[in-house]
Amino acid sequence: MQTPLWDEPPLHSGGLRHWPPDAQGVLPGELGATPLDPAWQVLWQAFSSSSTGHSLATFLRQRLNEGAVVYPSDPLRALRHTPLRAVKVLILGQDPYHGPGQAEGLAFSVAPGVKIPPSLRNIVQEVRRDVGLGAPSHGSLIGWAQRGVLLLNTCWSVDQGHAGSHAGKGWEALTDEIINAIALSAPVCVYLLWGAHAQSKAAPIECAARQAGQKHLVLMANHPSPLSARRPPAPFVGCGHFSTTQKWLQGQGIDWHWGWAPDGDAGAPAMALKGENML
Repeated sequence: MQTPLWDEPPLHSGGLRHWPPDAQGVLPGELGATPLDPAWQVLWQAFSSSSTGHSLATFLRQRLNEGAVVYPSDPLRALRHTPLRAVKVLILGQDPYHGPGQAEGLAFSVAPGVKIPPSLRNIVQEVRRDVGLGAPSHGSLIGWAQRGVLLLNTCWSVDQGHAGSHAGKGWEALTDEIINAIALSAPVCVYLLWGAHAQSKAAPIECAARQAGQKHLVLMANHPSPLSARRPPAPFVGCGHFSTTQKWLQGQGIDWHWGWAPDGDAGAPAMALKGENML
């Protein structure tokens, strides 16, 4: 039987090397990299050519030139794996993980071989409690991304060891454009907003989706961090968001369910979590 990877050390630092990407969202030196979906390319090109985009690019180049270790290695990875036309669920995080090897460009997700962070552990345990899905063999949520779950952070990069260090540098404007595009164009979408930061986007989402006549469901609860996961009045633990999402999408005629592997792939066998008293 495969050994769970929760407690193994990071395999690599996974830092950003060059910035900015080209018009297709491909980073310099990344030969053969997957370009962004055409719909995301339009948004990326508009942002990167704006004054905010230029300011962000200047900041990131400066941090790299100063020798800062910046995570993740591919800030656009969430868009790369979940095209706009495929989005069925949006999970909005705040800031990438800032420890070595943790951030992989998908909100709450860590690469295989990286110790699972407490917030992600709480997510995994809530999925198991709510829909009966066994724990995966690693902490990567790439399977969700490939099922149409956009795992988006509000801020898309961070200095190693300094949480929130890239907040207010321009990413937030791109995030708002992405959220607005989904609300206006996704015929059916569930928005999972955990914590006050994510919940600040609820009103704009509701307004845009109603304006466009799109079917949408907004679910809110505390952030899955151990600091707030059980705190009233809307604890994350027991929120039931995963079963509600699944049933609502199926009620809209979409054959969709949660799973750790890409849709249609059985994937690796489920594993028991270590340290299940992390809540």
